[in-house]
Amino acid sequence: MKYTVFDVETPNMANDSISSIGVCVVQNGTITKTFASLVNPETHFDIFNSQLTGITPQMVQGKPNFADLWPTLKPMFDGAILVAHNAPFDMGVLAKVLAHYNIAWKPSVQCACTVRMGRKCFPHFPNHRLDTMCRQLDIQLDHHRADSDSTATANLLVTYLQQGIKVEDFAKQYKLPMPISTQTSLF
Repeated sequence: MKYTVFDVETPNMANDSISSIGVCVVQNGTITKTFASLVNPETHFDIFNSQLTGITPQMVQGKPNFADLWPTLKPMFDGAILVAHNAPFDMGVLAKVLAHYNIAWKPSVQCACTVRMGRKCFPHFPNHRLDTMCRQLDIQLDHHRADSDSTATANLLVTYLQQGIKVEDFAKQYKLPMPISTQTSLF
């Protein structure tokens, strides 16, 4: 089974654009591929988000937008269960960005959340936030950096797999919005 672990950082509180993305592909219990990039969100930055992520508008000038990165990301995402820490957030941002750029991918995708897996695998931990899980399991993390967050989450996933967790038991179908260009007109 192929699992694509990803993390996004957003430039503002709207959570409908991406300023950074990190991706790790996990196959046979091993991280087999990694990718990370700053992303030009083509929108404004909130001070809070810049302080949290360390990403400023100047840093993304000249960087690819999400549509430019999609041909690189799509092969990593195809045929995989998408995995994220707090998956509803990352999946929501991904869905909004796909819709914004009118990218037709598929109607729905399977996704799983490492927070839910962590609660099952390590119920005695004080909480299941990414920084807490990494501290408890001695996994390196530079929090709120998409490359580090995705790698740490992939290492959490590998740990869960070693503990006997079956990702498929946690997978849910996430419906993606249909791009405007593929919608059928009623008139």
